[in-house]
Parts: sequence; C-alpha cells; structure tokens
Amino acid sequence: MRIGKFDNDILEELVLQKFQSKRPEVITAPGVGEDCAVLDFGQDLIVLSCDPVTSASWEHLGLLSVHVNCNDAAASGATPVGLLVTLLVPPDMTEAQVGRIADDLAKAAASVGVDILGGHTEVTDSVTRAVTCSTVIGKRVRQVAAGKPKPGDALVMTKWAGLEGSAIIAGDFAHLCKDVPADVLAACKGFSEFLSVMPECRVAAELGASAMHDITEGGVLGAAWELAYREGLGLIIDPNAIPVREETQALCRAIGLNPHRLIGSGSLLLICEDCNEMLESLHAEGISAAVIGRVTESGFFDPRGKPLDPPAADELYRLFNL
Repeated sequence: MRIGKFDNDILEELVLQKFQSKRPEVITAPGVGEDCAVLDFGQDLIVLSCDPVTSASWEHLGLLSVHVNCNDAAASGATPVGLLVTLLVPPDMTEAQVGRIADDLAKAAASVGVDILGGHTEVTDSVTRAVTCSTVIGKRVRQVAAGKPKPGDALVMTKWAGLEGSAIIAGDFAHLCKDVPADVLAACKGFSEFLSVMPECRVAAELGASAMHDITEGGVLGAAWELAYREGLGLIIDPNAIPVREETQALCRAIGLNPHRLIGSGSLLLICEDCNEMLESLHAEGISAAVIGRVTESGFFDPRGKPLDPPAADELYRLFNL
C-alpha cells in the first residue's frame, strides 16, 4: 500500500462500512470526508476528532498537533475545548527535543484557547521519528447551517494553497531547495503562523455556510473532492482561481510539486449561497478568501468540463524518496 491516507474506496470498503452506529447519542457516524463524530448528551453537542501528525519533523510537531485537530472541530461548527495527545518518540530522541515539542503544544494550545487535557507519552522503536495522535474535544451549540448545499452555490477558499506543506518543505527538505532563494524559504517557514482556520470558521458559521471542510492531506483538490462526496453533490473548480502564494509557487516549481495537491492546513473550503457577503465579511476580519468554483448536481470537473482526478497520495510524500 502507498504511503499516506487510504484511498477513499479502500477506506470505505475495508474499514468504514464495517462500523454501524447503534447508540442513540451518536448523531454523526464515520464517513469519507466526515472528520468529526458528533454526540448528543443533552444541552450541547459534543464534537470529537482524531488525527495523527506523521509527515513533519519534531520541530513542527507541537504546532501541527494542535491546529490540525482544532481545525477539524471548528470546521464542523464546534468550539474546541481541549486535546488529548499521544506522543511516541524513537530511542534516539533527546530530552531537549521532547521538551520543545511540549513547549510548542502549550504555546499553540494557548493561542487558540484550548487546554491540553492529557494523553500518553512513550519511547518506542516502532517509530523512526516523533509522531503524535491527538483527539480534540469540542462543543457545538448551533448547527453549521440552516440548509444544505445546492447546485449553483459558491465554493469559497480561504487563505492560500499548500501553506502547511510549504512550511514543512522549507524546514525539513531545505536540502532539496538549493535553487530557492533564502528569503523565499524564510517566508515559507513563516506560513506556520497561518495554520488555524478557527477565525474563518466562526465567520462562515455566523453567516450560514451550508458546509465547511478544512484542507489537509491531498491539498485543495483532495479536500474539495471529499467535501463533494460527503454532501452527495458535484463541483466545478477553476484551478486558475485557487490562490497560491508566490513563495509556494516558487518552492513547488523548484522541486516539481503541484501546490493544489499539497497538504494545506490553514485553508478552509466552504459552500455558501451569497458569496459576496461571505467574502466581504472574511476580508473585514483580515482573512483572504476567493471563490474557486460552484456546486453542481454531480461530477468533479474544471470549467471546460475536463474531469479532475480524485484524491491520491499527497505531494509531500514524493519527497520522502528523494
């Protein structure tokens, strides 16, 4: 099997179809493109999501562990409350490096207003570099939207494609970027400050976005495909409308990667009817956003009617063999 997330057909056939929700408290069951479980315990809805961080070095681990998980909860319309974090490190890890990971976890958690609630730490030769697997707990007091997405609605993307991937490449794979100017690499490293989508999720939920999905492994196009699959609809996406920072474009050109399929925490996809109001409100909050497509009855195409490929291995994994 290839490195990265399971292909969606394999995920559906080998894993998800075997799990059936039987408890009355369970509102949202596992599914392709469904990042969170939602439980009804009475007054508030409890939202849970679990994600590992396996493709970044220890220098990025604490930051990504917080934002990747909190983004999932926020994109479901929830307010993240806390995180349970499992940290596995190889025997050659130093105590100073472990301390740095914990420092970064604490700093990132404080920046988005969540608590680290506990978890597990372990030294094991089952991993070759430090990895985390975290569970976010959130609460939801309102639904994401009053209605469902429908054909003709706009697909809006916040910020820029490949933010997370750019930061990881500039930090962990700088040896492959010898033709990239130092100031471009420095700018890409700085993209780590943009990795939370909690502010745009709040704006989108308040304005009645009918669906949200944060962009992670597989990039913009992978996330869009998952969103369409989840909602049972189609999308027409204009690749030329997808916003990409010049620094990311330079980085990807230098090493032959497609920024549209590069891991992209920090960007959110949302569907709404009134894109003008949505864009104005996001821009008023200092959040860059653009319309990159529209909802259709079915299919996954560019504006010329050419089919777009479903998710494959993230572009970042191509670098692990270089």
